[in-house]
Amino acid sequence: MRTAYSVEKVRAAERDLMARLPDGALMQRAAAGLAVACADLLGRVYGSRVVLLAGSGDNGGDALYAGARLARRGAGVRAVLLSPERAHQGGLAALRAAGGRVSADPRADIARADLVVDGIVGIGGKGGLRPEAAELAEAARGTTVLAVDLPSGVNADTGEVDGTAVRADATVTFGAYKPGLLIDPAREYVGALRLVDIGLELPAPDVEALQHADVADLLPVPAADSDKYRRGVVGVVAGSARYPGAAVLSVSGALRGGAGAVRYVGPGADAVIAAHPETLVHAGPPSKAGRVQAWVIGPGLGDNEEAMADVLDSDVPVLVDADGLHHLDPARVRSRTAPTLLTPHAGEAAALLGAAREEVESARLRSVRELAARYGATVLLKGSSTLVADPEGAAVRVNPTGTGWLATAGSGDVLSGVAGALLATGLAPRDAASAGAYLHGLAARQAASAGTPLTACDVAAALPETWRSVASA
Repeated sequence: MRTAYSVEKVRAAERDLMARLPDGALMQRAAAGLAVACADLLGRVYGSRVVLLAGSGDNGGDALYAGARLARRGAGVRAVLLSPERAHQGGLAALRAAGGRVSADPRADIARADLVVDGIVGIGGKGGLRPEAAELAEAARGTTVLAVDLPSGVNADTGEVDGTAVRADATVTFGAYKPGLLIDPAREYVGALRLVDIGLELPAPDVEALQHADVADLLPVPAADSDKYRRGVVGVVAGSARYPGAAVLSVSGALRGGAGAVRYVGPGADAVIAAHPETLVHAGPPSKAGRVQAWVIGPGLGDNEEAMADVLDSDVPVLVDADGLHHLDPARVRSRTAPTLLTPHAGEAAALLGAAREEVESARLRSVRELAARYGATVLLKGSSTLVADPEGAAVRVNPTGTGWLATAGSGDVLSGVAGALLATGLAPRDAASAGAYLHGLAARQAASAGTPLTACDVAAALPETWRSVASA
């Protein structure tokens, strides 16, 4: 599992460690790891041309010390000092002693560089780059760029990008991942991400990203005495005359996402049975359909207040998606005795928050936390970096398997079915949402591995093989 920590927690851990180490030892650890990453990107250090964009903080010092190490190995290293009078004196002296120089013509040196090292702003930076730094970042476009700790101009805590920021091909971060490195829009500026361990002792994380082994531990495995009820029966209330396919896709996701059985309630019974004859169908209302361990409601449903009220009155976990999110009352959700999982995309989240879609997309971490607190529910905020927050304030989970191939009609309906099936098996909403998003994204990647366009049906069809690949991790 990748765990990410706020700037405040990282700073506190650094202070604790520095108090136990000789002066400057922590920076030397970081610089050594940075120099190795630079060498890996260059392939051949001797004779290469490296430009350091060095700000006045510790990131600038890290870059200068790393540049000194590269210069001792035969690289031609030039430092662009954004604030010469405040440059890290120890790092600058080490660079000069190793044969590196301060650049007299930054633009020309950048244009000739094999590698540009971004050490402009550290993890405490807020807002976009200042004009001089923004010009240097623009000049580096088209050159391989390695960011020190994080791309300058992105918010380390939130992933927000307010103005111009460096777009890196790779980022080396020290001691711990920072939330902004894992969350869009900042994640798009990070490139390949490498963590250098410098010995920090850290508390509970703020953000975490599950990996194969973590998801494998969550996936339920039927026992010898399992029946469909022990495996989990999920009820699906979806589809309408206008969107009959939503019913089929949600049921597909649930059946291929591990449910022991699916009960379908809605007007799409004929289409559902034609696609999945094992489905149990009922005309409704949901409360009369039979025993379920969780409900999924909303995909393609249209305006069906009676079904919504009936499902929310149930005493089992409920996943609400798509049309079910319209006019959702926070007090009604908070009053439920069983857990609720909401799965909005950015537009739906904006409507729930009374905000603009652009606000949600630019501040995804803040938005998902606010939604979870306001509704007293677990929230899966769909998007390029899908986030899962629970109302108790546990670490927000970011899904690492997202892919642009999921930008296709109906893929959200499949995800609702998968996560609903996992809810029905007894997983907590945070785990069901996280594992469901992971499987869903991975299925899309596998289905599109040939580089051909795919549909939501393709994603659903890939789920069983995806499940097997993760479960065997």
